[in-house]
Amino acid sequence: MPKIDLAAVPERKGTGYPPQFNAPCAERVRQRVGNAGGLTDFGVNLMRLAPGYWSSQRHWHSHEDEFVFVLEGELTLVEDGGETVLRAGDCAAFPKGSGNGHHLINRSDTTAVYLEVGSRHPADLTTCSDIDMMSSNSDGRFVHKDGTPYPEP
Repeated sequence: MPKIDLAAVPERKGTGYPPQFNAPCAERVRQRVGNAGGLTDFGVNLMRLAPGYWSSQRHWHSHEDEFVFVLEGELTLVEDGGETVLRAGDCAAFPKGSGNGHHLINRSDTTAVYLEVGSRHPADLTTCSDIDMMSSNSDGRFVHKDGTPYPEP
């Protein structure tokens, strides 16, 4: 059944970050539509981001390409080189290994909706640019940049 019933796809609010890093992203809502369709080589998430919130901590991927496409609303892309406004119909690509940390902030007064696509490489390491945190696709745990694990929430 190729058509995905969005109403049946579970929503996850917030992140799996350690609590001290979740607050800016607490109102982010993700639906893993790629998983719902049985995809295994790459992930596709339907995201909703409330006004004033972030998509994630600013980060980059070692082995995973990432792509976003804005469906509704307006988001500000923040990366090493500055900020860029993305509106409905705009997209952005983040090549693996760039070292250029990125995230989206909703500075508007309406909820933004976008698609997030990533390659799910098993060796990927996500490194946060502005805080002492990393995570690996191999185990999903959040650790300090020296490898020390954060306590489980």
